[in-house]
Amino acid sequence: MTSRIASFPARLQAPGTHDAPFRRACSVEEVAPGGMTRVTLDGLDLLLAHTPNGIYVTDDRCPHMSAPLSIGELDGCIVGCPLHEGRFDLESGDPARMPTTGGLDPDGVSHPTWSPAGREPKVDPPGKKAEARRLTRVRRFAYYPARIVGETIEVAIPVIEP
Repeated sequence: MTSRIASFPARLQAPGTHDAPFRRACSVEEVAPGGMTRVTLDGLDLLLAHTPNGIYVTDDRCPHMSAPLSIGELDGCIVGCPLHEGRFDLESGDPARMPTTGGLDPDGVSHPTWSPAGREPKVDPPGKKAEARRLTRVRRFAYYPARIVGETIEVAIPVIEP
């Protein structure tokens, strides 16, 4: 399988990356097909996921509550969060399954809390925590432009001024 960079919806390109310089992230062999890795550049934690569509680069943070996705699971183009069992589509940037805590999807539609199969139904007693869960919005992914040069994956990241 030849490694390539996957395309992503242009509207979801990470802010500040349009004219950003490309920087070395890792070697192609460090992101095996079907695998994920975390790379940190200037304090920015990136997820590199090698899917059947190619390699996607996004923040290594769940768009729900910022858990590191790199320790989750990758199934095709769907990355699973290890914290609240949300599933996110790397191809579209959208949630494929809302987290167990429910909340607002990227379009503002409310989803209730839920329990995984085989577990007791989740009780969500009223109060500030329930209200916070109800108002927590799951975001779409923001993607970083990437390219393969030789055997190296390079990623465009914004220049952070001191």
